[in-house]
Formats: sequence, C-alpha cells, structure tokens
Amino acid sequence: MSTITSGSNSAHAAAETLPARLMSLDIFRGLTIAGMILVNNPGSWRYVYAPLLHAPWHGWTPTDLIFPFFLFIVGVSMIFSFAARLKRGHRRADLLRHVMQRSAIIFFLGLFLNAFPFFQFTTMRLPGVLQRIALCYFFAALIVLASARRGQLVFIVALLGGYWALLALVPVPGYGIGRLDPDGNLAAYVDRRLMLGHLWKPTWDPEGLLSTLPAIATTLLGALTGQWLRSHRPPPHKAAGLIAMGAVGLVAGELLHLWFPINKNLWTSSYVIFTAGFAALLLGLCYWLADVKGYRRWGTPFVIFGRNAIAVFTLASLVAKAGVSWKLALPDGHAVFVKTYLFECFFAPLASPNNASLLFALTYTLCWLALMALLYRKQIFIKI
Repeated sequence: MSTITSGSNSAHAAAETLPARLMSLDIFRGLTIAGMILVNNPGSWRYVYAPLLHAPWHGWTPTDLIFPFFLFIVGVSMIFSFAARLKRGHRRADLLRHVMQRSAIIFFLGLFLNAFPFFQFTTMRLPGVLQRIALCYFFAALIVLASARRGQLVFIVALLGGYWALLALVPVPGYGIGRLDPDGNLAAYVDRRLMLGHLWKPTWDPEGLLSTLPAIATTLLGALTGQWLRSHRPPPHKAAGLIAMGAVGLVAGELLHLWFPINKNLWTSSYVIFTAGFAALLLGLCYWLADVKGYRRWGTPFVIFGRNAIAVFTLASLVAKAGVSWKLALPDGHAVFVKTYLFECFFAPLASPNNASLLFALTYTLCWLALMALLYRKQIFIKI
C-alpha cells in the first residue's frame, strides 16, 4: 500500500502473538471512564473536593490523570485491535480505512456533543475531549502502521522534544519567549489565531491544536505498552516490566517538572511522561491481579463500563448537558435547571454541601453503570 511504508512490522508482529483480549485492559478502561463521569458531574461546581477538580494550572490532581489514561488505553487497545483484524485476514489497507472511518465518527460525535442542545454553530466550541481522542488515535495509528518500535520511539522523542522547543523558544507576539501562563504561551496564541470565539475559555483551550502533538505521544506510549503485552515474555515478567517502567516514568516526569512543569492544560512533555508512567504502573497492577493471578470479580463493574466506553461517556455527557440546559417550571412560577432541581431537592438535604455534591456524582455514575450492565448482560457492545 503506497501510503504505508513496507518496513513496518508492529501490526504484523502483534498479529502473531498472544492473547486477543486482556481483562485488565477492560478493567483499566472502565475505571478511567467511571472516573470521567464522576469528576464531570458533581451536584454543584461550588461544592467539590479538591482532588476531584483539575489543578488550576501547574501541578496535578487525580482528576488530571483521567484523560491521559484514556489516550494511553487507546494506544494499547490499538495494538490488540490491529492484531485481531490481521488475524481475520484484513489487509493493512483495511486497517487504514477503519482508522479513518473511526476517527471521523469520534471527531464529529465530539462536535455534536459540543453543539448540543442549542446548536449555535457561530459560537460553539470546536476542540473537545472526543475530538482530541480522534486526532490522537488517527495520527498514532498512522505512525504505528508506518514504523517499527524504534521508529515509534523516535516519533515520541520528536513530539515531546519538539513541543518543548516550540513553547520554550518561539516568541509569542505581545508576550515574548518562554511564557507558560494561560494567555502568554504559544499553544494559546495558536488557538486564538485559528479558533477565537470557539474555545473553552475566551483566550485558550485545554484541548487545543498545538497541545495535541504531545497528546499523540501519550497514545504512542500506550501503543508501545500494547506491544509489550503482546510479546512472548512470561506474564509475570510483563507485569513486573510495566510496574518498573511506570515507576521510571513517574520519577522522570517529576524531575522534568523542575524545568518544564507538569501541566494538563498545556499537556506538557513532563505531563506526558508522568501520566504515562502512572498509567503503566496501574495497568501493570491490574494485569497482575486479573490476568496473572486470576482475581477478576472485583473488576466486573469496570469491565461493564470498559466494554462500552465511548458510548457511555457520550450518553452521560449528553444527559448532563441537557440537565444544565433545560428548565423545569415550578408551581410558584419560577424555573430552575433540571440538575439544580434534582440536587437541591433530593441530595442537598442529605449531607454537607461537598458530600451532597459528591453523592450526586456517585449516584449519576451508578445509574449509568446499571444501564450499561443491562447492555453487558445482553452482550450488546456499541462499536465506534
């Protein structure tokens, strides 16, 4: 195929090795999706415990780990998906066609989610979580199909080093060189120049264009992890390797933080290394428990989420947006948002404001778990 170099062996090597599906990967994916729904849906944004919020700028909280974990999982899953398709007789041209179709569906699903429910296209946000997933999946897949592991490592180094160089060395008009504050950094400047009026914040966006480059590296690190898991090494060695590599990533990310701060909004190179290390460590622990030792029952709720991950994230987001967009008319003539009504009537009286807000988020997450459990029992998996 002309668009893919013949020297690639990653996808073919994956097709020749070991298991088609890992319980630990479904568990880790489901744990990540559950975390996404939980932190995105407090009863009130005025009452949220700090670990359930993003860091204001530099630094990290547990919430800042969730999105890079999902991109990391996208990379791991890509290797298993390619292997399964090649084993069924698909050609690499078929893989590329599938990648293009899937990326387009996820991207436009993200745009629909941003536009819902009022569809004000002149002011709607253009970037978003699903849009970034689509772009990272697309470009990481092209790199995996076009290169072997060494080439993928080169791309990772180039993306992370190049992104640091852009932010540190390229002057931003009106601000100067090396600025990493919300308005003065190069990523924010690029987004303002290309998408002003369509950003999450007035002058910048955490899922903007330039910061997608290091996010692709996050996905590629997941792809390398997937290749490690599909190797012929003994399973205990794989688990130990993941945990060890994860620990190295955590230390390296913290060290790099001294020069290039860990920052989710900018998706800095240190953030990529730190969060990929954290993801490898947790995936290694899940792999050891579920796939090496066979302790799987604890992970069943997360498997239920993980098998319909994009679907449940999208549906939960649509319902949440409806809850803060549509109003209920009260008997006294006032109108309140549906979510506000539910929180203040049913949750606020039960506990302190922070605990009531957390209880709302937990209840919302469990409701979606119950719905996904119905699909899981019927073996209905919505493929995107």
